[in-house]
Amino acid sequence: MKQHYEFYEQEDFEVWNLLYLRQIKQLALSASTSHLEGLKKVTFNEDEIPKFDQINHILIKETGWELVVVPGLVPDYTFFELMSNKKFPATTWLRKMKELDYLKEPDMFHDVFAHVPLLTNQFFVDFLMELSKIGLRYCGDDAAINMLSRVYWYTVEFGLIREHKQLKIYGAGILSSAGETFYCLSDQPKRYEFDIQHIMNTGYRKDVFQDVYFVINSYEQLYQSIPEIDRVMLEMFPGTLASNQ
Repeated sequence: MKQHYEFYEQEDFEVWNLLYLRQIKQLALSASTSHLEGLKKVTFNEDEIPKFDQINHILIKETGWELVVVPGLVPDYTFFELMSNKKFPATTWLRKMKELDYLKEPDMFHDVFAHVPLLTNQFFVDFLMELSKIGLRYCGDDAAINMLSRVYWYTVEFGLIREHKQLKIYGAGILSSAGETFYCLSDQPKRYEFDIQHIMNTGYRKDVFQDVYFVINSYEQLYQSIPEIDRVMLEMFPGTLASNQ
């Protein structure tokens, strides 16, 4: 699949413009420094829907990663296989104007605006790649994949980071949501220090703002958690790993 830029209509550009301007205003003070720096590196702006070819040219030079076009949500094995090979799956369709604040599945604004900037951070992409390699070994075991999905959910999608003693956002599910950007840093939700076992013991819902968030101190900490994730998964699902070897 490829991005067909000529198929975008005026409404698509208007949606991108509106969402970009709304989020960039909020994120200037609340997003992780790496996300804001990444936005500059990939040269996103409010007037132009990003071109995947241009993004890939930049990402390959920065971290060796690239975007791969997918129609929407993909099977677990495909998802993990792509990312274990430094390929991030992303859609090219944009939500309609009437769907600005809620979608049942991610669109291009989520996949590209929210995810892509952090693909310029080496520790972050190394975490993604190694987590995906673990995921490949447990594909077919729904319980095991559920545990790994919690790790992905509370980091890549809904993670917070402490920078200079202030809480900042790096999770793409928050970065693409105007409401949750404000909510996650308010006094309403609970926030815990990053802990793999705690995360794996914590379920989540996709249809509401999260009531729990986990806070890392650095992207290096995220990457360095990989051996623990590997160990905990092996302890919990030894039979699955043995059967897949």
